[in-house]
Amino acid sequence: MKKLIIFAFLGLSTLAFSQNVKKAAIVVPAEQAKLESQKKAAEEKAKLPKPYDPKADAQADINKLVAQAKKDGKNIMIQAGGNWCIWCLRFNNFVQTTPELKELAEKNYVYYHLNYSPENKNEKVFAQYGNPGEKFGYPVFIILDKDGKMIKVQQSDVLEEGKGYSKEKVKEFFMTWAPKKG
Repeated sequence: MKKLIIFAFLGLSTLAFSQNVKKAAIVVPAEQAKLESQKKAAEEKAKLPKPYDPKADAQADINKLVAQAKKDGKNIMIQAGGNWCIWCLRFNNFVQTTPELKELAEKNYVYYHLNYSPENKNEKVFAQYGNPGEKFGYPVFIILDKDGKMIKVQQSDVLEEGKGYSKEKVKEFFMTWAPKKG
């Protein structure tokens, strides 16, 4: 009887162990894929330009932008985010490397990258615009008219397409909020 119990115990233990191994085998590829994805994103992030300056005096910069926008008859495009944000870096790179979008931005806007990071959250500046990053995440776009009055806050996810941005959606966004030429 003892031998039968020991044999049954060993048999059940082996069966239970084999079930755990199967579960572990399923988890490992999922974890591996996640790690690979994180590694790819880190490599992409390292290659992209870093337009956000945590040391900048954002309010002083925006005041200068308002003066420049009045002089040039442009609106102000504030792209809020940080160098930590892959989607922020992707958007900046997308606009800078797509001639049609870059031209639209330069023609119609004074462009500014408003930093949000642990080093500088620019809380007073963000509070003026209703803290849109808390609502929509980053990047988030704040459009000001030439007088510095906020006329639009735009979340970025509606401009996305796949792992990047839609040229047509970004173009429409830029054109919609461009200053109206008299």
